[in-house]
Amino acid sequence: MTSEQYSLEVEGLCAAYGGVPAINNVSLKVARGSVVTMIGANGAGKSTVIKCVCGLVKPTAGSVRLFGEEVTGLSPDRLVQRGLAVVPEGRRLFVDMSFKENLELGAYTIKDRAAIARNMERVLALFPDLKDRLSTLAGSFSGGQQQMVAVARALMSEPRIILLDEPTIGLSPAMVERIAELITEISRTGVDILVIEQNAEIALEISDRGYVLEGGSVIAEDDAKTLALSEDVQKAYLGT
Repeated sequence: MTSEQYSLEVEGLCAAYGGVPAINNVSLKVARGSVVTMIGANGAGKSTVIKCVCGLVKPTAGSVRLFGEEVTGLSPDRLVQRGLAVVPEGRRLFVDMSFKENLELGAYTIKDRAAIARNMERVLALFPDLKDRLSTLAGSFSGGQQQMVAVARALMSEPRIILLDEPTIGLSPAMVERIAELITEISRTGVDILVIEQNAEIALEISDRGYVLEGGSVIAEDDAKTLALSEDVQKAYLGT
């Protein structure tokens, strides 16, 4: 596949905190029209990969390309303008603001009020359970509902690719299934997705391709179904 066929290409990415290596030579690709997952235990370096991609951590080596364009080290706001959105671990909502206000903040790069209104209508169609709660403070939602608010906020910037950092962590089994369904629905709208997850079973179930991160390095990659059948992956991450 050529570079134009990928929404995200990470090549040889390295990063450190205070001189201590966090990730080493990490490479991954997200093909257009796909859902890709990176699985691994807590502390494997998954969130560091996300932070490097979205401009929050400066890599010590390697490159990041977005839709074929070199974007390594660009600031988060410039990456949003290029079609990247991030749903961070822990959601990071403005809990003292309403659901609607959080959505509006997600569209801060868009100046056309009519476009923002159209985006809000489109986004709310994905979240029928929350559609009538626009005036509700974000902090009063349940954990699963807050995760949905965070995803909805990210969609307000009209992204072409979304990075989801641990979207199911701490959620009930029913809500995990709902988030999984939501990821599939968003993918069908034409938005590419990179999911960073500890919950390997659900991540591989909804993804086209998967990467396994351990000790800051990619130790395996394949299509998601093949990875799910790998004996090593089953023992380490699927409890079988």
